[in-house]
Amino acid sequence: MTNASQSIPKISVIIPAYNSEKTIKLTIDSVLNQSFTDFELIVINDGSTDSTLDIVSQIQDLRLKILSFENAGGNVSRNRGLQQASGEFVSFLDADDIWTLDKLASQLKALQDSIDAKVAYSWTDYIDENGKFLVAGNHISVNGDVYERLLVSNFLENGSNPLIYREALIELGGFDESLSAAQDWDMWLRLAAKNSFICVPAVQILYRVSANSLSSNLSRQEKACLQVLERAYHARKFLSKNILDLSLTNLYKYLVCKALQKPFNRQKGIVAARFLALFFIHDYSRLKRVSFTIKILLKVVVMVILPAKLSTVLLTKREVKK
Repeated sequence: MTNASQSIPKISVIIPAYNSEKTIKLTIDSVLNQSFTDFELIVINDGSTDSTLDIVSQIQDLRLKILSFENAGGNVSRNRGLQQASGEFVSFLDADDIWTLDKLASQLKALQDSIDAKVAYSWTDYIDENGKFLVAGNHISVNGDVYERLLVSNFLENGSNPLIYREALIELGGFDESLSAAQDWDMWLRLAAKNSFICVPAVQILYRVSANSLSSNLSRQEKACLQVLERAYHARKFLSKNILDLSLTNLYKYLVCKALQKPFNRQKGIVAARFLALFFIHDYSRLKRVSFTIKILLKVVVMVILPAKLSTVLLTKREVKK
């Protein structure tokens, strides 16, 4: 383990890491190579059983701190890192995501230039397991009171995005350790209930999509998101039911699309069918989305009726033709 600098850093970066040997070095490099350099990097080794700890321990940088615990999950690891943080600002980074080199500098400037913002966020693009570009993120820019917009959809998109005043996080007691998923959305909503946000309109987070990521467990994600939505909806008075319906529409549209990603199989097709039904129930614009609904329904039918290998061949060919 390396020793931290004696002076108090401006920013604390926290990386929870569990069995991240394939990506952790690239993730850490994207932090250590930031154009802004006055930070500490706290890696919480969450009981890894692969070579994650060995890889991180070989990195020589005075800004790096490594702390190891028994496996407890991402929420607990983030909170453990927050307890160790000393910077005025905090940013979290998942162990398989990457930042562009100006991420911290741009977000810090946005916060310092703002009169009242306590959270700065940027745009996200998606990469595959090999680091190749997959698809652009939402690229939404909303400033100030973002609560309703954030309730409708998590436009920050992931837990590797914002830079936050540490005191704002401490005031909220950190991440909700009872949630099995959607803990980042829950935290951003709780922050938005009391604080202004500011956007840096540039792609600065590269989110890595992998088949075994937490977000791939769709039933668990649905349950957690519904918990977050219910709590957030009741936390602010006078929100219309339309806001909740919009939130549920976007949630089930997202879950349908996730369920219809590779690998294709009957079980995922059945899950997608349930999500599609719930999307249709909550969507006031359902009659305007007939084309979308039919395309999704056909894909679901193929996945449910045909064997996994055959449905994979047919649906992959269809994607290539697009």
